[in-house]
Amino acid sequence: MSELNASIVRPEGETRPPPERWLRSSLRLLRDAVRGAPVDLTAAPIGTSLTMLAVPMILEMVMESIFAMADVFWVAHLGATAVAAVGLTESMMMIVYSLAMGVSIGAMALVARRVGEKNIDAAARTAVQAIALGLAIALALGAAGAAFAPALLRLMGADAGVVAQGTSFTRVMLGCNATAFLLFLINAIFRGAGDAAQAMRVLWLGNALNIALGPCLIFGLGPFPALGVTGAAVATNIGRGCAVAYQLVVLTRGRGRITLTRKHLSLDVRVMGSVLRLSSSATLQTLISMTSYIGVMRILSSFGSAPLAGYTIGFRILMFAILPAFGLSNAAATLVGQNLGAGRADRAERSVWRASFASAAFLSAVGLFFFVGAALIVGIFTADPEVLRYGIGYLRIVSLGFPFYAFGMVASQSLNGAGDTMTPTVINVFVFWMLQMPLAWALSHHTPLGPNGVFITLAICFSVFAVVSVAAFRGGRWKRMRV
Repeated sequence: MSELNASIVRPEGETRPPPERWLRSSLRLLRDAVRGAPVDLTAAPIGTSLTMLAVPMILEMVMESIFAMADVFWVAHLGATAVAAVGLTESMMMIVYSLAMGVSIGAMALVARRVGEKNIDAAARTAVQAIALGLAIALALGAAGAAFAPALLRLMGADAGVVAQGTSFTRVMLGCNATAFLLFLINAIFRGAGDAAQAMRVLWLGNALNIALGPCLIFGLGPFPALGVTGAAVATNIGRGCAVAYQLVVLTRGRGRITLTRKHLSLDVRVMGSVLRLSSSATLQTLISMTSYIGVMRILSSFGSAPLAGYTIGFRILMFAILPAFGLSNAAATLVGQNLGAGRADRAERSVWRASFASAAFLSAVGLFFFVGAALIVGIFTADPEVLRYGIGYLRIVSLGFPFYAFGMVASQSLNGAGDTMTPTVINVFVFWMLQMPLAWALSHHTPLGPNGVFITLAICFSVFAVVSVAAFRGGRWKRMRV
């Protein structure tokens, strides 16, 4: 019997009290999840399968949250102009992230389905086609972004001071976007294969380097040059680049669930077509939500740097809650893909509901903490009274939508995991373009609410997104998808 199975099977003749047995079993399961012990996600108990995937994914996302907060903490010491430059650049990087996430969704769904079918060779071929597609897109975006960085900042509404201070930061971030693109994509391949612990280790490596190098390159500590806000971009890409190098070693040296060899490196038109088909709608899906984020930034920029900086700080804090919840959502998506591949749609559905209620409980607790402690939390990152006021307002208002958004996140990602990427795309069009953008503009510019009107709109749209996504999942069309 494997160590993992031993941790979840009750030993005969056990005399310890039930709470102690449960505690020991839970601790062993958590240890196995962090270590990445092998488990058949289509046969193990649903709670065990969800834990084995969700724990490393949550730890992965927590590290991403810590990095996001550390990054904005150090940049905030350079003033509101530097924070605004980071915020505007991040809004443009959302285009890169949306494309990376789109390709990642398609790759994850296909890899998970092939692994569920026990066809590991086909999973490896899918991984190669996805990586080739992602690299081509990233290089094209990088060339354009580096060349037109100042013009892009002006297009986003940046004033002269933000353009002067932020151009180098923007140029480095956009020009080196391949590190972010491949990091997203290859980690999605690991997750689709059920190797969430490997994805966790990769992101921890990249972000640990990033956190260590950030203040050194921003302020010129020790032998490092003082690069100001540009130093944050250099540190980010060094960390991500090292993480991508490690990913490639894992894939080619047989250290993960799937291994890439020479026979997988040729272009496979049929598999590439499948990746493109799923990734195109998934990319449109994420592009819609990300461009709506850019629209929100553009609306806020019309009110000056203070609301923009407050929103940027508040959004980074928000990621501390949202990104761990994404871990549960991604775990549910992997379980859906692998169990559909194994012909077990009923098990896939039960997995989604388990993940949904766990995510809702977590986000409700965090939302309450954010609402009550908003002033103290935002105050850690800024002493500017105007920036502080808008950051507090954003955090309190948006946290009201957390319980609803938990269900929407899991349901939407589960549809993607099944290969039904079109349904979430349609939902995103309705919620984030047809509803969010006009409502944000109307409430902020045609009522006394001002920037708070944008924040209220975000809370409303979180809730609408959840209701529609859950309704679509309950409809069951995803169970009949063939990928």
